[in-house]
Amino acid sequence: MEKVCIIGAGSTKYGKLADSITDIALQASVDAIESAGIEPKQIQAGYISNVFGIADKQVHLGPVIMSNLGIPEVPSLSIESACGSGSISFREAFANVAAGFYDVVLATGVEKVTHTGTEWTTTYFSYCSDFFYEGGAGASFPGLFASMARAYLAEYKATEEDLAMVAVKNHDNGVLNPKAHLRKKITVDDVLKSAVVASPLKLYDCCPFSDGASSVILCSEKFAKAHTKNYIEVIGSGRGGSPAALQGRAHITEIPSTKIAAQAAYKMAGITPKDVDFAEVHDCFTIAELVDSEDLGFFEKGKAAQAVREGRTKLNGDIPINPSGGLKSKGHPIGATGIGQVAEVFDQLTGKAGERTVKDAQIGLTHNFGATGASCAVHIFKSV
Repeated sequence: MEKVCIIGAGSTKYGKLADSITDIALQASVDAIESAGIEPKQIQAGYISNVFGIADKQVHLGPVIMSNLGIPEVPSLSIESACGSGSISFREAFANVAAGFYDVVLATGVEKVTHTGTEWTTTYFSYCSDFFYEGGAGASFPGLFASMARAYLAEYKATEEDLAMVAVKNHDNGVLNPKAHLRKKITVDDVLKSAVVASPLKLYDCCPFSDGASSVILCSEKFAKAHTKNYIEVIGSGRGGSPAALQGRAHITEIPSTKIAAQAAYKMAGITPKDVDFAEVHDCFTIAELVDSEDLGFFEKGKAAQAVREGRTKLNGDIPINPSGGLKSKGHPIGATGIGQVAEVFDQLTGKAGERTVKDAQIGLTHNFGATGASCAVHIFKSV
């Protein structure tokens, strides 16, 4: 395998955006290209992640983006894997560069759904579940993750206050991120008093619907060294799957796909969870961050709540989680989320994260899954 590097990253603000899905995808892509210091004509392939392009009347986004970048002859691949689309798209880009098919590629994730309204957006999201058993039977994602939360609280020494502390920590980080959707400090009391969405999850336990786009430039090590000194290396990549419906799993307080993907990524990278300096994980709901951090090996099963209580996952903790603000505060434009996590790692490891910088970080990890974890990808990065 060729060594794979990232030499540029870009992102729009996440939130409610007026521009079209094509426009915001182009904004992020151009941002990444300029960050890398290259020309569009040097890009040899494009990997575009998106889930609900139909909501903005544009599917088959790959050729549209390549054409608007002035490189219509460059091949592209449009990828959908629910909320995990960005990380799956990144994995395909990584694999093709590692295999030597291309020297430099573009990976862009994009979503625009806020204009459809809460009812339709919630309906669109439900299509990502095992619709026969879940969405079509009235089980929304808040309801499914609430089931996970209720089981976790019952099985381990955790409380609704612990869930709230996850939200507070991620909002603290999001305030420091100028591109975050919800740049608002909150308190545990704010979370506990917010409207119940699906007990025990309240409004502030849930990530927002967001528009947005993120993009990164991947390349071979040879290309990176020839073009810049400001790059990072992809040292681990793993994918995994879980039963599509939550009721098909042996334990609903863990996500099998995360464990499988993480083990593969750690093995490829030649490291253990203890070597990771910070992580961007899929915190679509506060319970997800607790489950994720245990499945990734950062804490023993049932111990993540205590770790949050002790401040271990804060920016100055021993394993900062979601320094960007995570899905909870930064936002969740689902096709863009996984790429956005990689963009955050790039900024962290190249000294561009500003006030939210994780001190002395050398190794970062991204974790992004689809639905309730039916599909997952984990990637590990190292500064050079």
